[in-house]
Amino acid sequence: MSLGSSLYHARKKSGLSQENVAEKLGVSRQTISKWETGGSLR
Repeated sequence: MSLGSSLYHARKKSGLSQENVAEKLGVSRQTISKWETGGSLR
């Protein structure tokens, strides 16, 4: 399972939005989206 897939499934299981996760990690919602889709790992 890729990092993006793991992040997506953990986020969904926790009932969090991309915005919630982004805020907790100090990154943008767009960054979370890119991580989940494999667009970028930075």
